[in-house]
Amino acid sequence: MELTLLGTGAPPGLPRPSCPCAACATALGADARAATALLVDGTLLLDLTPGAAFAAARAGHSLGGVRQVLLSHPHDGPAVEVPAGLPQPGRVPDGRELALLTGHRVRAVAMDAPGTGYAVTGPDGQRLLYLPPGGAAAGLEEGSVETYDMVLADVVARPDALAKLRAVGAVGPTTDVVAVHLDHDVPPGAEVRRRLAAAGARAVPDGTTLVVGVYEDVPDVPRRTLVLGGARSGKSVEAERRLEAFPDVLYVATGGSRGGDGEWAARVAAHRERRPGSWRTAETCDLVPLLKDDGPPLLIDCLSLWLTDAMDAVGAWDDAEWAGGGERELRARVRELTEAVRATRRTVVAVSNEVGSGIVPATASGRRYRDELGRLNAAFADECEQVLLVVAGQALVLRGPF
Repeated sequence: MELTLLGTGAPPGLPRPSCPCAACATALGADARAATALLVDGTLLLDLTPGAAFAAARAGHSLGGVRQVLLSHPHDGPAVEVPAGLPQPGRVPDGRELALLTGHRVRAVAMDAPGTGYAVTGPDGQRLLYLPPGGAAAGLEEGSVETYDMVLADVVARPDALAKLRAVGAVGPTTDVVAVHLDHDVPPGAEVRRRLAAAGARAVPDGTTLVVGVYEDVPDVPRRTLVLGGARSGKSVEAERRLEAFPDVLYVATGGSRGGDGEWAARVAAHRERRPGSWRTAETCDLVPLLKDDGPPLLIDCLSLWLTDAMDAVGAWDDAEWAGGGERELRARVRELTEAVRATRRTVVAVSNEVGSGIVPATASGRRYRDELGRLNAAFADECEQVLLVVAGQALVLRGPF
């Protein structure tokens, strides 16, 4: 089954007309995107958008062979003039299936937002799922759907839609996830490609033709990632973003609770509020057993608080205790942690502070903590496929492909 993306942008397109934002200003060339529309095997058109006939011609195709036009957007979406020769657009009712003379079968998928999703099965059995902007498939249960060969969805605006599909097995390791309905929420070019790759997805330019069931372009998501950054740099947001398209994440909070500290409670509440509702939380510094167990992805936030707890436990703040065995015991704890990271089979994203670039602490204990955190970060990074440094909300790749 062959699929040509006549457009890959949000309904207003990218750049948006008259929008002065930085993302729109840099959406040039291959990063400029018309509203999303899909041409399947030259016979089925999913979404009719302005200029679809010209877009098809630019991609080396014609709409002359289209026998069915289906709409996915909400019923009150913008009216579009139907080019001469095209059949009138229609919509398949939720849960119903439409069989085409070409051998394609199209089933309407119910959404959790206005609009209609479409599951298309080709004559040779390949399966693709196309979701409208801002929507996720509703009513899915584990085992109720087969794994799709390709999924086209609003990955940037609705990463949870991808997580839900993964949770029920509709998206597997070989599913080609292509982001469509791309808007100006994320700067185009390298940044949007980096964020999508971290979610196991990709973006392609308008006019690209894809063969459903060809897997060589599916990005490999790194299993171990360390995200470094200074205070309020955006490191926790970056770490959370890397896992928001995956289900059943276990958020490991190493800070615990601090009774009577209202400011700390507000920080914790802000973190919880922006996490997906399907994530679970464990407040613990006992990371080694979690890394040794099989299970869903772990997000550890953060290693700097883990180190504080470990240094408390070995008496690192007292010079005599430090010299009398505390340093040796801390080294053993760090070694045990990094060995567990090396051996883990879970997907892990860990956050840590980068404190070595600031003012030299005035106290011996402060300098000791700074030095030990630098050593811990370096040892942990050695075991990770991906290492990022976040500065002013911008992620710089230190190791790894994206």
